[in-house]
Formats: sequence, structure tokens, C-alpha cells
Amino acid sequence: MDSGKDEAVPPSASQVSRTIKASRAAVYRACLDPDALAAWRAPDGMAGRMHDFDGRVGGGYRMSLTYRDTNHPLAGKSSEDTDTFRGRFIQLVPGKKMVEVVEFESPDPRFAGTMTITTTLADAPGGTQISMSFEGLPAGISPKDNHEGARQSLNKLAAMLETQA
Repeated sequence: MDSGKDEAVPPSASQVSRTIKASRAAVYRACLDPDALAAWRAPDGMAGRMHDFDGRVGGGYRMSLTYRDTNHPLAGKSSEDTDTFRGRFIQLVPGKKMVEVVEFESPDPRFAGTMTITTTLADAPGGTQISMSFEGLPAGISPKDNHEGARQSLNKLAAMLETQA
């Protein structure tokens, strides 16, 4: 269940958590499976596409999120309809934690710089508590919008894994 957790995070950060009725191992696998990641990381109204993927420390990925409907409220960061970004894995602790550094491909300086995403997994009654924290959000991304997109993504991850269970 989404805790709405947002406490004590700096203005350029956001945090979201929820419990998923699946094992930590299953959640961890879905975080490092390129097809699963492309499916669940896309917020509502967007489709994910994985271009490259190397799921090891020092490896990374390149992914695009594209709006399904051309009449969307926000402009894409890389083009009118698309957010393309690169992620690099800097820490992977199987079943427990993933730390990635993400950089958007954008001509707009408001989306420049790197953002750190830390995902932690912990046992919870009936499943796994997954928490994602986003630090160093680019100036062009509001923490509120990032929180909402991450919440939607975690809901997709839960739906994917709980259906498989």
C-alpha cells in the first residue's frame, strides 16, 4: 500500500514507498529485468522502451518514456512526446538495494545534471516494502510530479508482480 511517504526530503528530492505482495527476490528481479523495467517504470499515460541494458555495477541502461496520447499535459524532456535518459548502476545488493545515477538527454538546461535513485527492499507483512528516493532532481522536474509518477510506476510494478503470484 502506498504510504504517501514524503517526509523530510529536500526541495530537489522526492520519496515514495509501497508494499507489494511478492518476495524481495521477485521485486529485485523486476528491477533488473529490462523488459519488466520498461513496462513498470513508465508512469500512467506513457510507454517505456529499453534501448540498451547491462544490469551490473558499472553497467547501465538507456530508456525512453513516450506519451501514448499526443494531447498530454506536460512536454517531454527530450522531445515533445518523449523523455530519454541514461542510468548507471553504482550499487546493487541482491534482494535489498539498488542505487542508480540517471541523466536525461535534453537540450533544455532545466533537465541537465544527474539524479540519484535509491531503491530499497525490506520484508513487510504479506510481501515486500519497496522505497524509492530521488535526490538531485533537475530544476525542471517538480518533486510533486516526480512523486506522482513514481507512485504510478510502483502501482504498475505491484500489479505486474501480484498478477504473477
